[in-house]
Amino acid sequence: MTLDPADRANGADRAEGLVETARALADGEVSARELVERTLARIETAQGTLNAFRLVRAEAALAEAEAADRELSAGMRRPLLGVPVAVKDDMDVAGEPTAFGCQGEHPPVAEDGEAVRRLRAAGAVIVGKTNTCELGQWPFTEGPAFGSTRNPWSTEHTPGGSSGGSAAAVAAGLVPGALGSDGAGSVRIPASWTHLIGIKPQRGRISTWPRGESFQGITVNGTLTRTVADGALLLDAASGNHDLDPHRPPAVDASAAVGRDPGRLRVALALKPPFTALPARLRPEVRAHVVELAEKLAALGHTVEEADPPYGQIGLTFIPRATAGIAEWVADAPFPALLDPRTRGAARLGRLLGGAPLRAARRAEAVLHRRIGAFFETYDVVLAPTTAAPPPRIGAMLDLGGFATDRAMIAACPYAWPWNVLGWPGVNVPAGFAPGGLPVGAQLLGPAHSEPLLLSLAAQLEAELRWHELWPPHTTLTDSSPAV
Repeated sequence: MTLDPADRANGADRAEGLVETARALADGEVSARELVERTLARIETAQGTLNAFRLVRAEAALAEAEAADRELSAGMRRPLLGVPVAVKDDMDVAGEPTAFGCQGEHPPVAEDGEAVRRLRAAGAVIVGKTNTCELGQWPFTEGPAFGSTRNPWSTEHTPGGSSGGSAAAVAAGLVPGALGSDGAGSVRIPASWTHLIGIKPQRGRISTWPRGESFQGITVNGTLTRTVADGALLLDAASGNHDLDPHRPPAVDASAAVGRDPGRLRVALALKPPFTALPARLRPEVRAHVVELAEKLAALGHTVEEADPPYGQIGLTFIPRATAGIAEWVADAPFPALLDPRTRGAARLGRLLGGAPLRAARRAEAVLHRRIGAFFETYDVVLAPTTAAPPPRIGAMLDLGGFATDRAMIAACPYAWPWNVLGWPGVNVPAGFAPGGLPVGAQLLGPAHSEPLLLSLAAQLEAELRWHELWPPHTTLTDSSPAV
């Protein structure tokens, strides 16, 4: 990836990164209220074009910023004290509704979810909740409940999904970082299509409470940022468990890993899509950039060779868990008649598969851990495409039927979901741009609890490629012209 100096940031009003923002606040260079005021102004300017936010907490965020300023003035320090961040609208924020992409006037919730509680404990100011497709099912962020969320790199294209609002907000510089969730690539896919770092951590690393196992354990909360260090800081701040969480992985220090040399690693370049019942083909313009990234890893001293993990028919274990999870959410939906027909169809399938097939799918995870875990006796890291194609145009999948949506979704995004079945970490890194200036990404995948290794390798690549110095064109914040 070669950077054109004309494409580098040129002083526009954009959010600095999390690390830099936290430092400036701690050093007294800026107040939290000033930062939040500027953040709210950026969101208001961009909302008509990007539509990244479902809900903006203007008054509450300003009050929280003033409280943070009082703490800062008193000499108190916390990792994100006064830093404005956003969260996806599947996470509970006390006093606000959690619509999760659905239509209707949803009631406010009484308590913060555990991930939000931990962000607040780290001092973060939650400025708003970002858009997501209905119940997070698809790799686009569109729907009748809120309209279309658009990609800052090209407003004619989707930022991906289902954490598309968080990705659009960070990519456009509205906020320095945001939380998303990932059940089949829903952090990594939008990170890929908006030129971001997207961290899908180990299952349980960031709590999904009040749902101890979101979507039968395949969905985890993750981070979207512009740099690896920012992603690690946000991961550290949000990590931790509720007392009743069923998955409690050993703690890691993600930020410390960013500064470490990863050593000389054995990297498996995995270009073949995992088995699916529907066809999927890696587009040549994506393949070329992933191979280029593999060549960069080899130039850095790592051993890289083509090899595919032994996935087998892992998809048979994904479908019962995913659809049973949809059925659980639909059972709690306050306005079921307003749900997309595809959602209702998936919920019906989930109820059918929710007995013996679901139990068999859950039991199969241990077998998959052993089989795919053995692959990591030969290799340290897997490098794979995050998606098979660049981001689709707005509306390309919105009005399709259920089978046609599945077909289009698998064709575009066949690579991310196996790591959700396994519950292991993965990190999307920017890989370059397809024709038309559309971002594409690659994922670094590891075995259980391997976030430190993946982050140290991602940081090594970032130091060489400097991808964070590229920004989307400014016109996306003020009009609807395509930003390509």
